[in-house]
Amino acid sequence: MALTRSFNDTVRARAQADPEFRHALLREAVEALLEGDLALGKSVLRDYINATLGFEGLALAIGTPSKSLHRMFSPQGNPSSANLFGVISALQKSERVQLTVSIAALR
Repeated sequence: MALTRSFNDTVRARAQADPEFRHALLREAVEALLEGDLALGKSVLRDYINATLGFEGLALAIGTPSKSLHRMFSPQGNPSSANLFGVISALQKSERVQLTVSIAALR
């Protein structure tokens, strides 16, 4: 049987090598959250966190225990808006990017 890389290892390797990929992951997560898809937004944020800072690094950056962060971004987790926006803010600072919001009329 051939050895294959796990999905997380593949995402981590790509994220470490490709800043545009990291930015796209972060953007996709926030767009999903804005569209009301909390499950997808949390899942993509979890992948992004694992591929970049890690939960321990994020915990240090925002002063929240890593176990709490793991719970927040688990499928059953329900982060408060303050926690969620605090995480997004810390991720922007870490990535040295600023997300912006634009308005588009629905058709």
